[in-house]
Amino acid sequence: VWAQKFALVDMDYILKNIPAYERASEQLNQISKKWQAEVDVLTTEAQTLYKNYQSEAVFLSEEQKTKREDEIVAKEKEAAELKKKYFGPEGELYKKRESLMAPIQEEIYNAVKDISDQKGYSLVLDRASDAGIIFASPKIDISNEVLTKLGYN
Repeated sequence: VWAQKFALVDMDYILKNIPAYERASEQLNQISKKWQAEVDVLTTEAQTLYKNYQSEAVFLSEEQKTKREDEIVAKEKEAAELKKKYFGPEGELYKKRESLMAPIQEEIYNAVKDISDQKGYSLVLDRASDAGIIFASPKIDISNEVLTKLGYN
């Protein structure tokens, strides 16, 4: 009978113990707040244009109304495009997260792979992301080994 060897890691725990990850997370939060503020400014400008238009509409000619409506639509579109540029699926935040996090994740992956190769693990599960784990013995958790291999313990 071939016995399979398994191990667990807790990625949340590992990442919280890596200072570079904490710094990258903070940097991403700051960038995100800055970019959201830029989007909010444009959204507020569009709302202000709309409120002004509503209060002045009775005094405007059809031509002036059309011009103002076009301005409002353009400002709303500008806000939506900026939001997509920063926060869309392939947006700047995604790219920044990839550039900051990918090297850290690769280091962790390589450490887990090295430990798995040395100890003969067939499978390593992430306790943090797999809700399917109801119970796991702490004996098979190699999170601290991974941190040690990375030089953080």
